[in-house]
Amino acid sequence: MTAEAPFDLDAAGARAKAASRVLATSSSAAKDDFLRLAGEMLEERAEELVAANEVDLERAAAEGVSGAGLDRLRLDAQRVASMAGGLREVAALADPVGRVVEGWVRPNRLRVTRVRVPLGVIGIVYENRPNVTSDAAGLCIKSGNAVMLRGSSSAISSNMAITGVLRQALAKAGLPTDGVTLVEDTSREVAIRFMKMRGVIDCLIPRGGPSLIASILENATVPYVIDGDGNCHVYVDEHADLDMAVTIVINAKTQRTSVCNAAESLVVHQAVAAEFLPRIAQALDGVQLVGDERSRRLVDRIAPATEEDFATEFLDMKMSVAVVDSLDAAIDHVQRYSSGHSEAIVTRDLAAAGRFTREVDAAAVLVNASTRFVDGGELGLGAEIGISTQKLHARGPMGLEALTTVKFVVEGDGQIRS
Repeated sequence: MTAEAPFDLDAAGARAKAASRVLATSSSAAKDDFLRLAGEMLEERAEELVAANEVDLERAAAEGVSGAGLDRLRLDAQRVASMAGGLREVAALADPVGRVVEGWVRPNRLRVTRVRVPLGVIGIVYENRPNVTSDAAGLCIKSGNAVMLRGSSSAISSNMAITGVLRQALAKAGLPTDGVTLVEDTSREVAIRFMKMRGVIDCLIPRGGPSLIASILENATVPYVIDGDGNCHVYVDEHADLDMAVTIVINAKTQRTSVCNAAESLVVHQAVAAEFLPRIAQALDGVQLVGDERSRRLVDRIAPATEEDFATEFLDMKMSVAVVDSLDAAIDHVQRYSSGHSEAIVTRDLAAAGRFTREVDAAAVLVNASTRFVDGGELGLGAEIGISTQKLHARGPMGLEALTTVKFVVEGDGQIRS
């Protein structure tokens, strides 16, 4: 976008729609060629991408962006390599397009099949994280969709550099370059227009905080899948292996604090709280702990928690703590404050684990494992396009299959309806 040639959203949408029709019938080989080429080219041009990212980081720091925000924005050689590796992993996955989900023959000899087909044009609205540019493009192209990417102004230099590489890789693979389109105008006005592109965008996926989600709910007139926030809990049951619980909580909270599957809330059964809480408080050195009255009686450094604290996705070195009397109370606490993302129980009691997995309403429920595993790559889906916290169309980590729908194909030999 230049002063002489401002970004034309409608024209870009028309080109993306045309590209989606080509991609819907492109071969798996061509799509995989693109993914491998894109991975190679990202690595070859890593220095260029990191340099573009430095422009974004310097601007963000000058604007007072927090440490967690800078971490989400940052690209380095390792993260570029991870982006490239994610594209290669997607190339190795089976192509969902054309897969027969089920089929049957009617008494009148009509043959009915349900076949997976692309959605069309996927719109992604996301904040800060430039790796989403690569991850989303790879998954959309592999599943036969075109993608329109509307990143935040904070990452515009990084996103333009990455998109430039991806479009060159599409051309080298013989695929339409408009299969990947970056919305270069990051103004709020254009963002709202983007959310209303009926007839162009077939599915809109937001990846960001509460303000972005609120904007989608208020303004979008196209179908959307909510990639919500992650107020994720770890519940340490009365029958927990406490050594295991310490390891899981440390990993879930501190391995990477700025992501949606990091744990934000710790719930502990009163039977083990006196032993466990002092241990975990010491192990979580550097993490600000806020908690209820019962937890504060056991650990001096736990500060009082507000109602808002228990419901907040901190995305930082902060965690809420609550002590409960029973599994019932733990489930009630989780259900009250959960954002529906990922919830974990640590226990050796199969019955308790079974109740927790059945009764906790979340996109993912874990038993004796860190919430950090709720990730497309970790669950074998390849790079994910988001983690849906709603219940229609897709829920949980959204991989290739979540970017397709089904078409009924009905074959006959002259049948007519009487």
